[in-house]
Amino acid sequence: MKFGPVPLAEAEGAILAHSVRAGARKLRKGMTLGPEEIAALEAAGLSDVIAARLCAGDLHENAAAARLAAALVPDPGAVKLRLTEAFTGRVNVIADSPGVALLDVAALEAANRIDPMITVATVPPFQQMQTGGMVATIKIISYAVSQADVAQACAASGGAIRLAAPQLATAALVVTDIPGGPPNEKGIRAVSDRVSALGLKLQAPIIVPHREDELAAALARSDADLSLVLTGSATSDRDDVAPAAVRAAGGRVDRFGMPVDPGNLLFIGALNGRPVIGLPGCARSPALNGADWVLSRVVCGIPVGHEDIAAMGVGGLLKEIPTRPQPRSAPRRS
Repeated sequence: MKFGPVPLAEAEGAILAHSVRAGARKLRKGMTLGPEEIAALEAAGLSDVIAARLCAGDLHENAAAARLAAALVPDPGAVKLRLTEAFTGRVNVIADSPGVALLDVAALEAANRIDPMITVATVPPFQQMQTGGMVATIKIISYAVSQADVAQACAASGGAIRLAAPQLATAALVVTDIPGGPPNEKGIRAVSDRVSALGLKLQAPIIVPHREDELAAALARSDADLSLVLTGSATSDRDDVAPAAVRAAGGRVDRFGMPVDPGNLLFIGALNGRPVIGLPGCARSPALNGADWVLSRVVCGIPVGHEDIAAMGVGGLLKEIPTRPQPRSAPRRS
């Protein structure tokens, strides 16, 4: 691509690089100059303009963005995504369903290394998305780029952007109650909002005393695709009431504790072949916490094992929440 001043006599077909006032008319940057525009510029007394001219082997910004987007998401409907029309060298990738963004990070980094003018920006891996949310934007910075570079970027990153949609339909919430414990209504509402955001139907919450046998009985009766446990007293050990109740009901606990704060006191397991998540106390607040990361992946059918949770620690220091009874920072000494 050639960029710079162009005499009006040679400017037909060039792309205007900066908006220009031509009499009463404003010619906007990015437009392709035709005879009418050139005549208006001449009438305004201009002799040249700053413009971009494509060379052999170049691809216009819109065509380049559309081609790369089609490579990144070759079958949008199959992965619950939608591609916008290319405009000013940009195509946005939009979620057509709630879900979790699945990204091939290495492939995307490879595409971004080919030419600084060819860019792909995304949300973080495993970001929970809502319908209409932007998962990625493909932007060609210059007015044209090399076809060969676009082809290389497409080959490097084919199919690198997907959305995992919810695979589960129903969730059960069992809340344990203790005298003088936190109010249940706020926690139930926060959990209900989380479940609804993922497209699940929450069954009527079940409230039981904070005792192993009664919690185990409630879990054993559940026929939901997913069981959630919100305890009146924080789980502090693998043998505490909630994990013990899962095992007593015939289930298993795969992991207790996660390197995400807030959210440390989460456990995950299974009962009757269906997932069980023991929610940390911070799940009573709508603020982001580690339970959100685990819940969204489980609902969308993404495996969440020991290694997956261990990997959440880098980036797992989340924003402090006002409802936290004890700030993570030590009090100042007087």
